[in-house]
Amino acid sequence: MRNFLLLTVLCSLAYASTLSAQNQSETKRYLYLSTPDAAQVEGQADGAGILIFDIDDGHKLVRRIDLPVFSEGIRGFAANLENHSAYFSTQNPRIGAFDLETDQIIWEQTYQLGSDRSSVTLDGKKIYVPTGWWVSGDDSGLLVLNGENGELIKHVRIGDSAHNSLVSVDGRFLYLGTTMMLTVLDTENEEVIHQIAPVGESGGQGAFPFTVDSANRIAYVSLGSHVGFDVVDLAQERILHHVLVGDEPIEHRTHGAALTPDETELWISDQEGRKLFIFDATQMPPVLTGDVDLSQGGHGWVTFSLDGRYVWTHTPDVFDAETHELVATLRDENGNPVSGSKFIEVHFRDGKVVAVGNEFGLGRR
Repeated sequence: MRNFLLLTVLCSLAYASTLSAQNQSETKRYLYLSTPDAAQVEGQADGAGILIFDIDDGHKLVRRIDLPVFSEGIRGFAANLENHSAYFSTQNPRIGAFDLETDQIIWEQTYQLGSDRSSVTLDGKKIYVPTGWWVSGDDSGLLVLNGENGELIKHVRIGDSAHNSLVSVDGRFLYLGTTMMLTVLDTENEEVIHQIAPVGESGGQGAFPFTVDSANRIAYVSLGSHVGFDVVDLAQERILHHVLVGDEPIEHRTHGAALTPDETELWISDQEGRKLFIFDATQMPPVLTGDVDLSQGGHGWVTFSLDGRYVWTHTPDVFDAETHELVATLRDENGNPVSGSKFIEVHFRDGKVVAVGNEFGLGRR
């Protein structure tokens, strides 16, 4: 009798689970492209705001959201699942929160410093805003803001030209790029854990894009005056390998580095050469295996969809990550190619945000 009752309960649970799955709406995946990009003029869309593309319908434009404040020029665009919000930073400098479910700006703050590529803790309680690649001296570093209202919590001073920031996929660490230095901070208290310097190369802004693996062991830092990257051991605070593309060094800056989610490949951007170079990241140092031509110049950027299928760049080009084939072109409602380097992936189900991506191509293994 006891076994019969147990079997009945298990069957009921399985039936209820099946009904729930049947009643659950399909997950819709979108690419949110913010515009205008303050860092490039190529491929700019008309107007200011967000263009939304359907990832599973050939990256066709679904709609646009007009946000006049974006006309100040977007410097960063980071999303948070907990708060179902996107946090934008502009050249003004202005920092704000945009609710992805209501299409409304929740709050805005302006500060004398701070407007570069921002990031957000996994719980959405803190926003990290680099002071900007154009800021040097004692003020350069990081603004820590309250995620609820944008109010300043603290100002952390770290190196010159604080530019790119990202929070690790496990939420434990904050990575900040300054002039030829990569700093790792604890997201609990913003205390410095590691600093690696010199890293990358000087040139231009001096604080170039980077990516890290999911274990927070290895970082790949773009070079400032050649096409290539440094492979960094974060715990040992040292460069393991200095990798250049080509038999003869290519004297272009690298402004984009991304790991595939499974961490098997590293893709880097040759901004001036209008190319992406692909490396086998299962070997150390990573080995060059191929390249992809881009349709235009621009800021230089590369990242991947959460499932690793698509490659997105600072161009209108969308590539298949496995075949390297061009599979779509981002276009506005008039059929004109559009692009930028500030975009995020957002998944919806029944009008609720269920997953968000990152501007940076992070390892997610």
